[in-house]
Amino acid sequence: MLDHILSILIFFPAVAAIFGFAIQKDSVRAYGTAVAAIEFALSLLLWYSFDSSVSGMQFMEQVALVPAFGINYILGIDGISLFIIILASFFTMIGIASLSDTKDEKNLIITLLFLQMTMVGVFAALDAIVFYIFWELSLVPMLYIIGAWGGPLRIYASVKFFLYTFAGSLVMLVGILFMAYFYYQATGAWSFAILEWYRLILPESFQMWLFVAFFLGFAIKVPMFPFHTWLPYAHGQAPTIGSVILAAILLKMGTYAFIRFSLPLFPDASVAFMFPIAVISIIMIIYTAMVAYAQKDVKQVVAYSSISHMGVIILGTFALNVEGISGSIFLMIAHGVVSGALFLLVGVIYDRRHTKLMSEFGGLASVMPRYATIFGIMLMASVGLPLTINFVGEFLSLLGFYKQSHILTLLAGTAIIVGAIYMLAAYKKMFFGEVTKEENKNLPDVNKRELVALIPLTILTVWLGVYPKPVLEPINNSVESVVQLMHDKAISEEAKSRIPNLVKGVEITETTAKEVH
Repeated sequence: MLDHILSILIFFPAVAAIFGFAIQKDSVRAYGTAVAAIEFALSLLLWYSFDSSVSGMQFMEQVALVPAFGINYILGIDGISLFIIILASFFTMIGIASLSDTKDEKNLIITLLFLQMTMVGVFAALDAIVFYIFWELSLVPMLYIIGAWGGPLRIYASVKFFLYTFAGSLVMLVGILFMAYFYYQATGAWSFAILEWYRLILPESFQMWLFVAFFLGFAIKVPMFPFHTWLPYAHGQAPTIGSVILAAILLKMGTYAFIRFSLPLFPDASVAFMFPIAVISIIMIIYTAMVAYAQKDVKQVVAYSSISHMGVIILGTFALNVEGISGSIFLMIAHGVVSGALFLLVGVIYDRRHTKLMSEFGGLASVMPRYATIFGIMLMASVGLPLTINFVGEFLSLLGFYKQSHILTLLAGTAIIVGAIYMLAAYKKMFFGEVTKEENKNLPDVNKRELVALIPLTILTVWLGVYPKPVLEPINNSVESVVQLMHDKAISEEAKSRIPNLVKGVEITETTAKEVH
């Protein structure tokens, strides 16, 4: 079973979704929860069987698809992708289990299972074409979720989401095809295998152009400034489960792809673009934090806060050292847990009052004490309070970039202060003071169904904040291999000086690309 566990993780939800059409409407939630729970158990088995001391790919599978063009079904995971796959299965499970009563619930659950297939596929694929197929397919279920179950502007939000991300993906596809062509020029054979591409050393000029092609696809997905405008609409109009999956998993596809593609394939270009990307990240961090402070809708506060934190992840990624990249990967997981929980919490109050305006609340701490406590813990984690999960990732990300630039890191650090301001201001408006609205005086506190989702997330937030080693160690080992690979492939002296040489003895077979005229 372990020989094909990644294929099972990818296609089991999709097969179950097809059978789901035959399930009665009153049984579909139990069916969906059971399927998602089995998927989560399989992902935990993956973690249990994963050798944390090995930095390379594990559980690899390969089947030839189009041999003449080097297109193969190749799967594998390392410490970089392992925990994002676990996070995807975890959020799908708790998302289905905690669904509030909604129209056409059966189709929503089936759509979520199809979406899970695409998410796991993206993080397990090691062939660029297979990766691209899963990447594009992930747009369809999310487009449907926003468009069918969203708010009044759901069609506008879903179309904007699709057009932005699809346009970036097309540019990325051009980059993928050029990479395959360069491999063919250098070796005489076609290949879309990412691990084979790692052996290729490209001239600096080609690295620059290809970096930009991949960057546009990944940056829109993150989304980075100034491509971020689709995300607040998507979050604002999406149903709660759509916002949860979007924030917790789908946004991580872009940041993950930077580490899987951009850094090891284009080390010199990564160094050349390091400071421009850092500036964009700092703009993301500060600008969106200020926009979050100006919001009246609590869901929009969380949405803009999400963009701000993604800026810290990008900054850590382009620190180009072990501390920064490991911190950024850990922060991807932390951001998924915390932002996913915050969107769930917003959904809890929306189900009761059918409004997200903070002015409609006040004094909720006395009416819904359990809800206020969990919201407070997640708020503190969001602003990076020590001993919470976000602190570990933010600290390592900023520590990594501090080695590249003290001043830019200091500017990025202001995000913690600004983040505390807007999150505490939102908490004060909603939870403290007198209960002035008659509708709020008898609001029910979180129920058992909601606690099933929120308590595990709260435990994770504190546990991994206090003891992050079980997650950080496998991440760190894989990141060390990536950094060493980057150093070994770097051409310019500037790149070699910026990317540390870990002297780990990582062996790579170098193939120098021929000049293509």
